Amino acid sequence: MKSNKPIPLYQTYPLHYYSSFFFLLCSSNQMKQMLLLLQTPHFASTTPFLNTTTSSKRKNGGFSITCSLSTLSEDTHLELKNNNNIHKPFPAEVSRTIMELSKVGTLSTLTKEGFPLGIGVRFAVDPQQGTPLFKFNSSHNTIPLSLHTPSTFHVQLNQSGLRTPQCTLQGTLNKPEDTNTIKRLISLWNKRFEEQVDEDVIYTVNVDRVLQLEDFQENGVWVTSSDYKNAQPDPLRDFADKLVNEFNSNNMEDLTRFCNVYVDLSFQVSEAKLIWVDRLGFDMRLFSPEKGVFEVRIPFPREVSDEKGAKSTFNCMSQLAWEVERNFHPLDFEKVKQLKHIRS
Repeated sequence: MKSNKPIPLYQTYPLHYYSSFFFLLCSSNQMKQMLLLLQTPHFASTTPFLNTTTSSKRKNGGFSITCSLSTLSEDTHLELKNNNNIHKPFPAEVSRTIMELSKVGTLSTLTKEGFPLGIGVRFAVDPQQGTPLFKFNSSHNTIPLSLHTPSTFHVQLNQSGLRTPQCTLQGTLNKPEDTNTIKRLISLWNKRFEEQVDEDVIYTVNVDRVLQLEDFQENGVWVTSSDYKNAQPDPLRDFADKLVNEFNSNNMEDLTRFCNVYVDLSFQVSEAKLIWVDRLGFDMRLFSPEKGVFEVRIPFPREVSDEKGAKSTFNCMSQLAWEVERNFHPLDFEKVKQLKHIRS
């Protein structure tokens, strides 16, 4: 007997929605064949990668449509699931992303006299294990450093002016000695800052553990050294800020509709803004004149890996939300129920 229980959006949305979308607007045999492929139960798991863009024009209808199809290879990222089926990256992955997107942080260590000292420094990141490296003149008399002493390195990332995730790396200050390692670190520095650097001024922090916070005044999560080193930064990181700015500037109506359709709300939303987007979904800030300010996480139907896939998914979710709002499409998915209250 068929169950009437709502099915989570991320499980059913891609196949069900794309099916109705293609048959309503397209008539070409190529797109019908593509749809049949989509309906194959193990299509996503058996196809390593497929990225196809197909255009179809109806001569008498006066419109055209461009559709994009992407599937992914085996997932190499960590993934977090809670009881409400909200997918988000693990703190280790978030920390690696913060480090990759930032160029300035605060290095705190002990001087030779034993006093703690924090200074702002530029840094690059070794992509192999996320180790930060610095250019620092050890002969500078006013800021003497002591190697192999407990040190911390704090980095934070501003996300659309609404949230500031941050990570603090704990470890020891170190000066690399291996010749091949030094050459590789110098190459990384030159690539990031387009300037030459002498091997005598390169320092690193050997990471023992990491404290990751989603924002100011929030509880942190400790990440082990192995989890941090094995994690991968988010694949959307280099254009996430661009996507957020575009949608906040040009798609305000769609963002408000996302709240009404995909989120289980008991209050009216006066304004909604995108905070950040990653491979598994996006975070939004909701403003209500009655209840205050909230943050909500909305998952993507499927993981995305590039800018084109993210834009295509946003567009399809916008279309579905529009159809549901006007009763053209049944509300046959489970709404997001988890909200974080920011302030009244």
